[in-house]
Amino acid sequence: MRVAAGQAASVGGDLDANVRTAARLTRLAATQGVRLLVLPEAFLTGYDVAAFDGPLPDADGLDAGWLEPLRAEAAAGVTVVVGTALRRGSERRLSQIVVRPDGRADAPYDKQHLDGLEKTFFTVGDHGTSIEVDGLELGLSVCYDGCFPEHAQAAARDGAVGYLSSAAYFPGGAHRRDLYYAARAVENGMYVVLSGLTGRCGGFDFIGGSAVYDPEGRPLARLADEEGLAIADLDAALVAQTRATHTMIGDHRADLGPRVRA
Repeated sequence: MRVAAGQAASVGGDLDANVRTAARLTRLAATQGVRLLVLPEAFLTGYDVAAFDGPLPDADGLDAGWLEPLRAEAAAGVTVVVGTALRRGSERRLSQIVVRPDGRADAPYDKQHLDGLEKTFFTVGDHGTSIEVDGLELGLSVCYDGCFPEHAQAAARDGAVGYLSSAAYFPGGAHRRDLYYAARAVENGMYVVLSGLTGRCGGFDFIGGSAVYDPEGRPLARLADEEGLAIADLDAALVAQTRATHTMIGDHRADLGPRVRA
């Protein structure tokens, strides 16, 4: 299955403009045979304090017309996973919306690890989520989630062959970003698709770095800070082969016993 990690600049608080950008990237992905496109964290609302503190789209309102440009382009056969700030009942979450080629849209995952200023505006999600695309199970994550090995491992142990991260890294974070997601791939013998926000949004600058990593943690495709798509093919047979050779998933111990200080 061909996948793409897409990146572009997002406009703080301009939902319509960001949906149009997401639709444009989806159209580009479709022309290159991509079946799954991952877009950055908070992309639809913008990663911006004013946007986070202002009106947010509602998880119960995804059938409304505001997503229509993205639905129209997804109809070419692309499943789109895109980050957004979202209102869920009385709470605000950092979420991933999944738009399917048949027009269905839902928000199945909320970020479980909040970082920095996010703790001021949002509450954490209470469950992990995997989706299925073309018969492949894929775990969802948002940025800081990928810094916790157990988050990707939970998806892998449940059967995921890939880990999809919508992210937003600030200047100075490139070294950690590149280590974290390659590590999640090699630890679990799974693909990692990382989509990073780029450009300026509100008062922040972002550094992109979108990439697709293979089950050995090697980058198959990678962007710097330019707008574009990092495209690669996922092969479930390679995941099975890698896990048969490097058996960390099967050898995982849930309990290491008490720690002795000698």
